[in-house]
Amino acid sequence: MILDTFKRIPFWQKVLAGFILGTLVGVALGSSAVVLKPLGDLFISAIKMLVAPLVFCAIVVSITSLGGQTNLTRLSMKTLGLFMFTGTVASFIGLAVGSLIDMGGSLELATSEVRERDIPGFTQVLLNMIPVNPFASLAEGKVLQIIVFAALVGIAINAVGEKAEPLKKVMEASSEVMFQLTRMVLKLTPIGVFGLMAWVVGEYGLSTLLPLGKFIIAIYIAALIHIIFVYGGLVKFAAGLSPIKFFRKAMPAQLVAFSTASSFGTLPASTRCSESMGVSKRYSAFVLPLGATMNMDGCGGIYPAIAAIFIAQIYGIPLDMTDYMLIAVTATVASVGTAGVPGSAMVMLTVTLGVIGLPLEGIAFIAAIDRIIDMIRTATNVTGDMMTAVVIGKSEGQLDVAQFNAEDGIAEQQPN
Repeated sequence: MILDTFKRIPFWQKVLAGFILGTLVGVALGSSAVVLKPLGDLFISAIKMLVAPLVFCAIVVSITSLGGQTNLTRLSMKTLGLFMFTGTVASFIGLAVGSLIDMGGSLELATSEVRERDIPGFTQVLLNMIPVNPFASLAEGKVLQIIVFAALVGIAINAVGEKAEPLKKVMEASSEVMFQLTRMVLKLTPIGVFGLMAWVVGEYGLSTLLPLGKFIIAIYIAALIHIIFVYGGLVKFAAGLSPIKFFRKAMPAQLVAFSTASSFGTLPASTRCSESMGVSKRYSAFVLPLGATMNMDGCGGIYPAIAAIFIAQIYGIPLDMTDYMLIAVTATVASVGTAGVPGSAMVMLTVTLGVIGLPLEGIAFIAAIDRIIDMIRTATNVTGDMMTAVVIGKSEGQLDVAQFNAEDGIAEQQPN
């Protein structure tokens, strides 16, 4: 009886319960909550196990299923165009919020030294997208290289035609197996979220966050503005759909993203949420892995803008309009190379600070609370991926509007 009642609880409510309980336990236990961290580590390891084979199979199948070259090219251009648009808007929102809030105050930076990272140039970024050894890329989880190789395999299968039909069927079967494995792993989500939130809250008590409260608040305000008004507005006015239904069905993936701080780690959850919204499997399998690599509104738009202003304020360095424009352009363009794993936004910030000549030592201070900020950054990125899947999917006939408007949620789509 109890088990049957538990099964009938919607999936997002289970995840939300894990999130809330984990937060309360973290507050209650403090640093002792670290004993619950293995629950989160188990969940993260399980979803990391899925990422490389899931992305490879899903990208190959999505390209072979999308049809002709013209259709694929149009979808790609529209998807990338929306990524760049929302990234640019995110940068300006970050600049606006950062300029309106006096985050520096009387804060004094620590004297810790930060070594400048070796940031590859644009040409090197392009070269790094091509895997020298595809099997090594799969083994090492280099998702951008996996995406490129999978896309080339899919295009080649389409070009070969009938002779490649057996390989196409193998890839389709492999993709279905990976989706089934994903459903199995996703059942661990409430437990994983509980363990992660208990550890994070216990590790970063409120007293630790107090000195950087204004900076954290500014990041969260900008991210919420972007999620609610930009993403919600695009769902409403570009797709003509209900933002409330979108956000409700996106909530499980948002909570996973918030607790794991990994766009790639959230791929299984965001894939299931997109399917619950009616996005076709073939398009969601194309746009979500691509978005996890290239759509970085939180890491590449909002965060570098506010962090650069914060560091300038605490060092007493004035910024002019040229600096603001450089921040916006650099953050938007360089976000293409930002990896969707925890902590990668630090590389983005290094690039932005270097362009406008701000001291890199400022990174040492905000690195202490990067995990807290990374959570909302990732939630923003993942929400943007799902919004793109819905908006472009609607315009390209890759969205089942009846399924989007249906009241039944993600729980009913999972096997018992």
